[in-house]
Amino acid sequence: MAEVKTASARPSAQAHAGKPKNSSNFLINLLIVVACIVTGQIIWRFVLGSASNFHDGVTREKAANILGTMYQGGFVVPILIATLLTLLSFIVERALTIVRAKGKMDAGEFVRKVQYHLANKNVQAAIAECDKQAGSVGNVMRAGLVKYEEMINNRELDTEQKIAQIKKDIDEATALELPMLEKNLVFLSTIASCATLLGLFGTVLGMIRSFAAMANAGAPDAAALASGISEALINTALGIGTSFFAIVSYSFFTTLIDGITFGIDESGFTLTQSFASNYK
Repeated sequence: MAEVKTASARPSAQAHAGKPKNSSNFLINLLIVVACIVTGQIIWRFVLGSASNFHDGVTREKAANILGTMYQGGFVVPILIATLLTLLSFIVERALTIVRAKGKMDAGEFVRKVQYHLANKNVQAAIAECDKQAGSVGNVMRAGLVKYEEMINNRELDTEQKIAQIKKDIDEATALELPMLEKNLVFLSTIASCATLLGLFGTVLGMIRSFAAMANAGAPDAAALASGISEALINTALGIGTSFFAIVSYSFFTTLIDGITFGIDESGFTLTQSFASNYK
């Protein structure tokens, strides 16, 4: 009895851990974004704006290197830096989460081991494999196996009703796992869409300033114009680069999530088919 109790208690704890906590997640995400904005401002003002990056020291009018040129790109540059830092933060967060969700065993190999134990009608050994897998596929499979074991001893329901109960528990466990996998991907997709536009916005502002300064000077100054355009294009480069990394990371993570989702679907199909064939 103690062993069965342990088996049924664990999914409940995992389900509780897997429930989305919208308020706490929002607060954490907000703190991350605010920290990135503050860090972006510090990098722009004290690193890019260091006197060593300019020929004229503290006046910061003649850039001596690329860092000085980036500083002269205007107020959009620290926003783009903050956007890039936010992107990197959520890439790290998603990578750690998805690595844990993949578990310690390949999903295909794990399902085959569970199939072997179920064919031998050894449900506890199959549950032990779920503990070893320790990922999203293992969590869903474990929830299904607990119900599977319960249905074996059930004398009140027919086979179809028992399979329906197993499917229900699998669906509930899946509904708790998938939001965890997809959480914060919206930040990557939003940055992928907005970073380029933000960079172009900074470029347009820089071009306006350059041509306005040239018009006020009264005579064309090719060197000043070229310098102004290079400063403006810094924003475009930062925006496009940030957008590129966002698109690549979003595609990479969605591909990994699709693989985990396929493993979850395969595990659910395995359980129902095994029960249907072994306990008609």
